Amino acid sequence: MPLGPIMLDLAGTALDAEERELLRHPAVGGVILFARNYESPEQLTALTTTIHRLREPALLIGVDQEGGRVQRFREGFTRLPPAGCLGRLHRERPAQARAACESIAWLMAAELRAVGVDFSFAPVLDLDRGISRVIGDRGFSADPQVVGELASSWMRGAHQAGMASVGKHFPGHGGVEADSHTDLPRDERPLVDLELEDLVPFRRLIAQGLEAIMPAHVIYPRIDPRPAGFSPLWLRQILRRQLGFQGVIFSDDLNMAAADVAGDHVERARAAVAAGCDMLLICNNRPAAVSMLAAFKDHRDPATSLRLLRMHGRKPLDRVRLHESPEWHRALSHIAQLKTHNSLELPLEDPTTPEPKNQS
Repeated sequence: MPLGPIMLDLAGTALDAEERELLRHPAVGGVILFARNYESPEQLTALTTTIHRLREPALLIGVDQEGGRVQRFREGFTRLPPAGCLGRLHRERPAQARAACESIAWLMAAELRAVGVDFSFAPVLDLDRGISRVIGDRGFSADPQVVGELASSWMRGAHQAGMASVGKHFPGHGGVEADSHTDLPRDERPLVDLELEDLVPFRRLIAQGLEAIMPAHVIYPRIDPRPAGFSPLWLRQILRRQLGFQGVIFSDDLNMAAADVAGDHVERARAAVAAGCDMLLICNNRPAAVSMLAAFKDHRDPATSLRLLRMHGRKPLDRVRLHESPEWHRALSHIAQLKTHNSLELPLEDPTTPEPKNQS
């Protein structure tokens, strides 16, 4: 059974009977995990093993493990710095920043691969202009060349650990203040400005073989009145044809407030597929997920199925060997040096703050 176009979330730390049936549905292609799905590395390994054994080819398993504010698995995993720490280091020591970025990305990917997770939704390619409430230090820098340089290092490190990369949020979320989880942002800049700035990191990583991209739930009205994730102009014309991207296009979470503009959840899903998305994320709304599965039960796209196969993880190390490896210790050293360089505690989410409800 080929991988379907819908990526679901789970309620807890193990599959219940209903979820087993849902994951066998032909429209399902993957699972996105959150902090609520995690208790320990051993539990997580058991969960991912169960998911992978349900289907052939195995369902994809993804998570947001960027570092800083967005890191779903904490205890038992290394606390990763936000991308902005690497950008600050780059201002003074660019070679050291590139080496640290590659090493930390390897660590992120190796730890996830050791517990059976296929990929993280990273790196963030948005420019941190100090404007966006949702991006902030998730972005490497305000300089598109620096973002492209560090993101290239990140992708190399992830590849060395057997993990594909997902660049987000195309064509760039850093130029608007509003948070697309709760609002519908509008970026009034013309295409020429985006091409000279925000698209630069995407263009660079596409040329280097980036496996996947996630578009933004942002409207760029001087280019198209639809949000980028629902726009054939952005995804088919600009991303596929002009930039030559051949990888997977993941929608951002279709349960986000900014997606309301496209209609109900089934209408959103159909609009995203028509625009060019290969896989549709639907999080924290099981009734909506079930309605989408029913609508897409007969959906087949051989090209999409082939693209999705590239997202499976490769060559995992077991956790004991991982923690004994020189690469692991080297990455820890880089993280310690970053803490010293930034002369403050790494910005981590307040443990009393509820987990963000969606993927972006």
